[in-house]
Amino acid sequence: MRKTKHNKKRNTGFLYEALIRELTKAVVGGDAERKATIVFMIKEHFANNTHLAKELELYKALQELGEVGPIVAEKVLFEAKEQHKALDKGRLFNEQSHLINKINKILSKDVFSNFVPNYKNLATIAQIFSDEMPLKKRIILEQTVINDVESLKEKTEMMPIDDLVYKTFVKKFNDKYEGDLLQEQKQLLAKYISSFSDNGLDLKIYLNEEIGRLKQIIEESISGREMKKDPEMLESTRKVLNIVGDFKERQIDSTMLEKILKIQNLVSEIQADG
Repeated sequence: MRKTKHNKKRNTGFLYEALIRELTKAVVGGDAERKATIVFMIKEHFANNTHLAKELELYKALQELGEVGPIVAEKVLFEAKEQHKALDKGRLFNEQSHLINKINKILSKDVFSNFVPNYKNLATIAQIFSDEMPLKKRIILEQTVINDVESLKEKTEMMPIDDLVYKTFVKKFNDKYEGDLLQEQKQLLAKYISSFSDNGLDLKIYLNEEIGRLKQIIEESISGREMKKDPEMLESTRKVLNIVGDFKERQIDSTMLEKILKIQNLVSEIQADG
């Protein structure tokens, strides 16, 4: 069987995720100028009217097949392939080239070396969309994508929730934990609600900064004199710190959102106690 080599620089899903990883590094490193450059680059090249954005949506559709049954998955797969065929391949190639060139000149070719956890899945999708892929191998890959439900569920992107769900979530949280939401909690929820409109870009930027802030305050509290006097509290706080550290490797869902809201409450109490 003829082999086709996958070029990750021509994988729109990979380009987007690699830029998000680079954005995370800029935020963590406190490089505001680089952060602004990457945000502008993403918003410019993945704007709604671009072919990059259209292809990215098709990648996302296939990554979310784990949420539906096999029959619906096959229909989604068929429709995604049909929509991909309708894309202007010349325009798509030129948009990719423009973005690749900008990454090389403005950022660094090292961006393409960023670790992307779902790269294997993105590579499989790219091969399914490829006109050069032999028919037999494409069918095998399609079946693999449909059958790999559990793996796909772990890689599912954020799903939008509407205003009614937002109000319900806030009410339940307030009823359970009493009192009004903190300003940072309102901001987190607002960005979660609007995440579907920009591929979750603003939410990811906010989370990178907020998780860094929470982690710093918790680390400072651990080194405090009062904390060291209470071994049980110290151990509990260290567990919270480990949870916060894991957040950056996960896609946000309602469970993770609630955990962050709780930790925001905890950090607020830590700050109030001095």
